[in-house]
Amino acid sequence: MNAYVPLLVMIVAAFFLAIAGLVLSAILSPNRYNRVKLENYECGVEATPTAGPSSRFPVKYYLTAMTFIIFDIEVVFLYPWAVSFEELGMFGMVAMLTFIVLITVPFVYEWRRGGLEWD
Repeated sequence: MNAYVPLLVMIVAAFFLAIAGLVLSAILSPNRYNRVKLENYECGVEATPTAGPSSRFPVKYYLTAMTFIIFDIEVVFLYPWAVSFEELGMFGMVAMLTFIVLITVPFVYEWRRGGLEWD
């Protein structure tokens, strides 16, 4: 039981600091709202009052974000491989080369289609 006391103290301290930060920011922050602050912000695209469900919205922002997230998460899988490279041997090398090829093919496809160019 004594081994868990420092962990419990850290959890309680973190919880207290998080709650205290939220309460202090709510009390001390300026509350000057105006029309511009309360408007929706959609990735730099000006909100139009005539935009309805039938109007077209540029999805390039979302596609760029999804592309970044997909390739970023896939590259994170390289870290455990790099740490255990010597233990995995030739099997690990072949598996990681296959993985890198599977990452590179859609990346080149995206690059060729112009998905990484910002207009």
